[in-house]
Amino acid sequence: MNQYLINALDFTDENALERRMQARPAHLESVKEAKNKGHYLIGGALLNDHGQMIGSAMIVQFETPEALQEWLNNNPYIKGEVWDRIEIKPFKVAEI
Repeated sequence: MNQYLINALDFTDENALERRMQARPAHLESVKEAKNKGHYLIGGALLNDHGQMIGSAMIVQFETPEALQEWLNNNPYIKGEVWDRIEIKPFKVAEI
């Protein structure tokens, strides 16, 4: 499977954190499903200097870039306008 590092920064408007918190339960559920299917390896929230969530980082694996994109398109953080800028890089988890 192809592995990817996803770095997603949230929108910065005054309602951004509220949208994140509203979408968070559904997002976490989608990540649990991805983990059960072997797609999600690790991830979590990016924090600012005050400990507030401002984005997400995760390592995932999918057979094709299209499968990754389909998963992202259905992610509650995409649908709920939480993530503003998403950077996806090919990644390889070190086997140690």
